[in-house]
Amino acid sequence: MGNYDVEHAHGIHVVHDGPRQAPPLVLIHGSGSAGGSWSPVVPALAGRHHVIRVDLPGHGHSPPAPSYDVPEQAGRLATVLDELGLRPVNVVGHSSGGYIATALAEQRPDLVGSLALISSGPSPDALLPQPVLLRVLIAPPLGPFLWSIRSDAMLRRGMTSVCNRPVDVPDDLVAEVRGIGYRTFRTVLRRNTAYITERSVPERLTALDVPVLVIFGAADRRWDPSSAHHYDTVPNARVEQLPDVGHLPMLEVPETTSKLLLDFAAAR
Repeated sequence: MGNYDVEHAHGIHVVHDGPRQAPPLVLIHGSGSAGGSWSPVVPALAGRHHVIRVDLPGHGHSPPAPSYDVPEQAGRLATVLDELGLRPVNVVGHSSGGYIATALAEQRPDLVGSLALISSGPSPDALLPQPVLLRVLIAPPLGPFLWSIRSDAMLRRGMTSVCNRPVDVPDDLVAEVRGIGYRTFRTVLRRNTAYITERSVPERLTALDVPVLVIFGAADRRWDPSSAHHYDTVPNARVEQLPDVGHLPMLEVPETTSKLLLDFAAAR
């Protein structure tokens, strides 16, 4: 299994795992996260795929960007994939990373062979009341101050607050999340909301001719788990709900998540 980095290609930090000749699998993290969120599933995925993890602008090792509009982020990612000469790719997005994956398929159907969305809320009305710690961290007046003094323990509590099972948050993910700026995070959240307010994700997917896998924790603490069934209306979509799993299936049940992704990609 090879591992090599391509740093800051068009403002996006890229990490590769697995053999280059294998079918490409692109992993896109969600808001307030980074490529390290995929660490528990990468070994299994890289056994069969050329795995490409990206840090979106302003997250992890990628510098901030002038705009965080979802279509523009998808456009930057398309430029990176074009430069790497990869097509078609299987694209996996977690949470709001699923919005960028969807926008990529909307803009460049030639690039996307399949889509897998993990814990991606379909529309704003599916959002649940957020855990107290997250609300305090992102809301003024205390948010900017608390953001600047976040400890590693606080970062871990923030991530695990949306989980339903005990998880071991990787150290590299904690380090990557620490670098996300308060204003960047708030802006990203607003632009994500604007994208799914304009048109819901199931509505957007219905207009695309691409196979879709939707993975949703039946105990998701960020999005109403019943909203996963909004995706039932999408042609070529398969919905998998994971019992007793929260918002981070990659950390909570990495073996199950890996198997679902591998089986889905193999069927393409």
